[in-house]
Amino acid sequence: MFTKVLIANRGEIALRVARTCRELGIATVAVYSTADRDSTVTAFADESVHIGPPPAGRSYLSAPALVEAVRRTGADAVHPGYGFLSEDPDFAEVCAEEGIVFVGPDWPVLERLGDKASARELMLSAGLPLLPGSGGVCATEAECLRTAARLGLPVIVKAVAGGGGRGMAIARDEASLPAVYRETRATAQSLYGDGRVYVERYLDGARHVEIQVLADRHGNALALGDRDCSVQRRHQKLVEETPAPGLSPATREAMALAAVHGVRTAGLVGAATVEFLVDSDENFYFLEVNARLQVEHPVTEMVTGVDIVEQQLRLAAGEPLTLGEQDVRGRGAAVECRLNAEDPDRDFRATPGTLEVFHLPGGPFTRVDTHCVPGATISPYYDPLLAKIVTWGVDRRAALRRMDRALAEVRIEGPGVSVNTALLRRVLADPDFAAGTYSTALLTEMLTASGSAR
Repeated sequence: MFTKVLIANRGEIALRVARTCRELGIATVAVYSTADRDSTVTAFADESVHIGPPPAGRSYLSAPALVEAVRRTGADAVHPGYGFLSEDPDFAEVCAEEGIVFVGPDWPVLERLGDKASARELMLSAGLPLLPGSGGVCATEAECLRTAARLGLPVIVKAVAGGGGRGMAIARDEASLPAVYRETRATAQSLYGDGRVYVERYLDGARHVEIQVLADRHGNALALGDRDCSVQRRHQKLVEETPAPGLSPATREAMALAAVHGVRTAGLVGAATVEFLVDSDENFYFLEVNARLQVEHPVTEMVTGVDIVEQQLRLAAGEPLTLGEQDVRGRGAAVECRLNAEDPDRDFRATPGTLEVFHLPGGPFTRVDTHCVPGATISPYYDPLLAKIVTWGVDRRAALRRMDRALAEVRIEGPGVSVNTALLRRVLADPDFAAGTYSTALLTEMLTASGSAR
């Protein structure tokens, strides 16, 4: 096992990783931009290193700064958390060349899976079901139009280098497709430095269900269950739960087997999530592999008792999986809500500012992952996530009831700061959500019907 781990991230996930390291007796190094100098993460870690100014491109996305921090502190591994460089094959390759263990898949695997077009081809060769698509990059607008004519509308245009719900847009008619194509290419170039896109048939009324997988270097792989992540705004998840409601045992098992087979085919080592779309007849289709820790991993931890970060560290250290299917039988249900500093009534615009009041819930079977404290400043440079609230119950109804109680306890105030708490409670109260019959269209339909996010 490692003696010292540098956490190449910030916010709640950096603190989350540091806590597991401390429990394992591993020393931690926090890195911080100027904006995060006085963060809870720097106070908690054993050491901290300044890596640059607030813009992420000059700090948390700076591989040279991170490698230099490893050299200065003598860390023997880097945990990237999620986002930033967590799926960057170039950074993972640099770590390998420098003799630093990257806590995640090897760089060639990240390269194959990070290119969404090649990932589709890889999973197709593994026998996973895919939605009809372009079969590769759509290099021109004319090619995009021909593909859409072949597939039938609506279609979704996606960035080849995309991930995390960013760099994609839906075209519902031929007239809008050229603009969607051009805008998605421009967005992809801006976000990822790679403007290539591909096209898939868009599945209306589908659910977004993912399988959490662990895999070691000794040929062992294991699924830890499924999560439903269908409550989204602009493809960004807001509410996640496990187990996914309404799936038959046969579908759950088939998806888990497909996910494990896909991860093995890719040669992935570590923790990963294989994402699927599921239609009303429970047909499922491969979307992508997130070869990293997911924001919503706590719901799986709550029902299985497995510390996924600990497993990541052990797998990266070369240890074999010691868990079997008999060890990870899920018990009960769990749900996670993301508290964001954003205004749902203003197109979810981020609302940075100072948190004068910051009170989060507690109580039985209630977990809160946050890096914020009263007086903290929410920076405009980073994601507006303030906290993740996770509740467990003996069944879904109990978990949701507990979540509503937990959200009712939230008190967050500050000049200019708006929080999405009321919207989250509206989601919980929605009849389709309560019945477990919702799809990725839920939030759009709610807001359209009411004309207001609240």
